[in-house]
Amino acid sequence: MEDRKWMRTSAVALVVATLVATPALAGPGAGRGSGGWGMGGSYQRMFNPATVETVSGQVVSVERMRPMKGMNQGVHLKLKTDQETIPVQVGPAWYLERLDTKIEKGDSIEVKGSRVSFQGKPAIIASEIKKGDALLKLRDDSGFPVWAGWRR
Repeated sequence: MEDRKWMRTSAVALVVATLVATPALAGPGAGRGSGGWGMGGSYQRMFNPATVETVSGQVVSVERMRPMKGMNQGVHLKLKTDQETIPVQVGPAWYLERLDTKIEKGDSIEVKGSRVSFQGKPAIIASEIKKGDALLKLRDDSGFPVWAGWRR
């Protein structure tokens, strides 16, 4: 009987130690969400479901950039449509690098996203990108990023 009690206590202690140690072992900044790309950040709050539209065109450039101070690098592209060339904010580089579908210069794509004013100029924060038969789902209809889904 004493052995069972000791085993239960040891198992509980191991689980607690693992839960406490995991964030510390994940490295600096691991507990701060998605490198500034989570829902709590001012960048994500710019997404407005009322301004969602779909545009099609050709990718003129694909770049890495930091949208705002304190954020990790993101992927930003310029899309040439029939009406304009507009910047499209795609998502964090660390997330997009892990996906099978890559967006490259010269690709014909369709972007669904929220038209916003970013640094005083029009831009789109993408929620979906279609390239051929592939669909890159980046945010839900309210703008919640898929890379932050584990925090729900």
